[in-house]
Amino acid sequence: MKFSVGAPLLAAISFASVILPATAERILQSTSLNICQENSGFTASLFNVVYNPSEGVARVNISAISTIEAPVIFDIDITAYGYSIIHRTIDPCAVGLAGFCPMGTGKLGDPFVIPVSTDATGNIPSIAYSFPDLDAKVRVFINATSGDKAGQSLACVEALVSNGQTVNLIGVKWASAVVAGLALASSAFLSGLGHTNAASHVAANALSLMSYFQAQAMVGLVGIPLPPVVQSWTQDFQWSMGIISVGWMQRIFTWFQRSTGGTPSTLITQVDSLATVSVEIQKRAVDLFKRGAAMLPPSLVEHGSNLMKRGNVQTSYGSYVVYGIQRVAFRAGIESTNLFLTGIVFFYIVMGLTTLFVVAFKGGCELAARQKWMKGDTFLEFRNGWRTVLKGILFRMALIGHPAVTILCFWEFTQSDSPALMVMAVFFLLALNAVLGWAAFRVIRVARRSVALHRNPAYILFSDPQTLNKWGFLYIQFRASAYYFIVPVLGYTLVKSLFIAFGQNSGIAQAIGFILIEAAALIASAVMRPWMDKKTNSFNIAICSVNFVNAIFLLIFTSVFDQPALVTGIIGVVLWILNAACTLVLLLMLIITTGLVIFNGNPDGRYKFMADDRTSFMKSQSQLATTTELDALAITARGEKPGYSSVLDLEDDDSSHNRDSLFRGQGSVAHSTSNNSHHAPSHYAPPRSPVEPINRTASPYNGSVSSNGRSHNNASPAGFKPPSSPSPWQRGAGYEH
Repeated sequence: MKFSVGAPLLAAISFASVILPATAERILQSTSLNICQENSGFTASLFNVVYNPSEGVARVNISAISTIEAPVIFDIDITAYGYSIIHRTIDPCAVGLAGFCPMGTGKLGDPFVIPVSTDATGNIPSIAYSFPDLDAKVRVFINATSGDKAGQSLACVEALVSNGQTVNLIGVKWASAVVAGLALASSAFLSGLGHTNAASHVAANALSLMSYFQAQAMVGLVGIPLPPVVQSWTQDFQWSMGIISVGWMQRIFTWFQRSTGGTPSTLITQVDSLATVSVEIQKRAVDLFKRGAAMLPPSLVEHGSNLMKRGNVQTSYGSYVVYGIQRVAFRAGIESTNLFLTGIVFFYIVMGLTTLFVVAFKGGCELAARQKWMKGDTFLEFRNGWRTVLKGILFRMALIGHPAVTILCFWEFTQSDSPALMVMAVFFLLALNAVLGWAAFRVIRVARRSVALHRNPAYILFSDPQTLNKWGFLYIQFRASAYYFIVPVLGYTLVKSLFIAFGQNSGIAQAIGFILIEAAALIASAVMRPWMDKKTNSFNIAICSVNFVNAIFLLIFTSVFDQPALVTGIIGVVLWILNAACTLVLLLMLIITTGLVIFNGNPDGRYKFMADDRTSFMKSQSQLATTTELDALAITARGEKPGYSSVLDLEDDDSSHNRDSLFRGQGSVAHSTSNNSHHAPSHYAPPRSPVEPINRTASPYNGSVSSNGRSHNNASPAGFKPPSSPSPWQRGAGYEH
C-alpha cells in the first residue's frame, strides 16, 4: 500500500531529475544534528557528515555531549519526502564504532571516519544523488539494551540529508533579473521614440512579472516550515527584494551597526569561517524553541523568549535554528542583523544608477543631435522634458521597491538591531509610503477633474504629457475608468507586508492571512478586469491564480491538517514545478512580445487601440503640425520647454482650475478671433484640453482637433446642449450613461 502512494512521487522525481543537470561528484551530506525527543541524552552543537560512495566511507566531524552510560543499539529510519525507504537496527559493537560500545558520558569532539559496506551503498537509489534539494532525513533512536531502561529510547537525533544539487541557481537569478530589467528599459526606449501604446503594454507586462517574482520571494520570507525545494526556489527571487550578499558591503553594515549601539550577529562567521556551530534550517512544523526551553531553568525561559523575538534562536545544546526571514538571510550568506540595511541600500543603489543612466542618456542624445549623428527630432520629447521623465521613472522604481522596503522596515521594528536602524526604518517606511500615497491621490484628483470637465478620465490623464510622464506609472497599465486601482494595489502590498513582518512566529496566521489576501486579489482581478486590455488582464489573472494556489500550499505546510509527511513532500515538489513552469511561460511571453515590438517597423500597430481612446489623447508632440511664429515666440518669452508647461507640477489643482475658468471666460473673444484667422496646432505648444464639452462631429482618431473645427462651432459654452448619444471621446471609458 505504501508503494502505491509513493509511486506518483517517485515518477515526478525521476522525470525532474532527467531534465536537470547533474554534477560529476556524487555525495550525500548533512550539516546539522537535531534532537527529536525531550530529555535527549545525546546532543550536538556541531555536526558535519559527508558520504562519498566512490570512497566507501563517511567522514564525520562532530562536537557532541552524551549523558548516556549503558550498552545501546541504534534504531535507524531513513525517509525521503516522508516516505520510509530504509529501516534497520545496528549494533555499534558489531560494526566497531568507537565510543559507542558501550556508550559513555562525556564530550565527543574528534573527527572520525565510518566505513560503509557495499551492500549498504547498493540500498541507496541512484536518484538520491541527482534530484535537487533532496528532502531526506535520517532519524536514529538510541535504545538501551540492558539495565532498568532496557528497550527504552535514551536519545533521539535526526539529520537532514542533501546531495549538493539545488534549484537555487545563480543562472536563474541572473536570467530573471536581466529579462525584467531589459523589458523595463525597452518600454522607456519605446516611449522616448513616441511609441506610447507599445511602451505601455511592455511596461505593464514587465511590472506584472516583477510583482510575480516578488510574490515568490515573499513565500520564502514567511515563518512557515518549507520543504527544501521550496526554500531553494524562492531563494532564486530574493534579488527582487534587494537581498543580495556582497562581502565588503556586509562588513560596512556590521561596522555601522556596532558603531550605532547594536550587537551584530556572527552566525555566518561561525558557520563558514570557524565551523564551530551547526544551523538547523526549520522545515518541520515543530516549535523548536519551546522544545529546547523545556530543558532550561525557569529563570532563563523569559530571556530565551526575548531572544526568539530578536536575533537567531540558539538551542540549549549550542546549535542555532533559523526560520522565516532569518532563514532567507542565512541561505543568502547575510547576517540577520544586516538584512535590513542590505535591502534598503540596494534599493537606493538602483535608484541612483537609474538616475545616472537617464542623465547620461540625455547628454548622449544632445551630443548626437549636435553632431548630426541622429535626426534632430529623435527622442525630442525626452530631451525637452527629461526632468519630468526622470521623476516618472524614479516613481516607477519606488513602486517596484515598495514591497521590499515595507517588509524590511516593518521587520526591523521587531528586531531593533540598533537605535539608528530603528530611526532609518521609520523614516524610509513613512517617506516611501507617503510619496506613493501622494502620487495616487494626485492621480485620483486629476482623473475626477477630467470626468467633471470632459466626462472621461482618460482625457487629462493621457493628453497632458507632464501628467502622463510623471504620474503615468500609477495608471497607464489600467484602463482609464480603473485609474483608482493603484490604491488597492498599494493596500495589497501593505497588508501582505504586515503579515510577513509581524507574523514570523505564527505560521498558521500567516498562511490564513495569505489565503484571504490572495483570494481577494484574484476575485477583484477576475471580476473587475482593471488592466488595459484582454491580454494584459489574462496575464495578471494567471499570476493571481498561481499566488492563490501558493497560499493554499503554505497552509498545508503548517501541518494544520495533520497530514502525513509524504503529502507535504509531494506538495513541495508540486509547488516548485508549478511555479517553475509559470515563470518560464511568463518569461518567454515577455521576451517574445518585447522582441517583436522592438524589431517591428510599426510597434504601435501590434496592439489594438484601447477602448478608452487613450491613444487619441497620447498623440506624440513630435507628430503634430508646425507652430506659428507667434506661438513659438510666446513660449520662448515665457521660458517654457516645448510641450511642457512652466507651471510647477506639484501645484494644487484648484489653481489650475481657476486658470481654466479664466480661459473659459475668454472663450468668446478667442472664438471670434478664430473666425478670422485659422492656425494649425503647434508642436511646440502643449496639448490643451478644451474645458467646454464641445460636440465634435469629426472623429477623434485623427490625432488632434484642429482650431478650424473649433471656429465652426458658433454655439457659446453657456448655450451648449450635450448630445443625446455618447461621443467617441466617452465611449469605452465607462461613462456612456
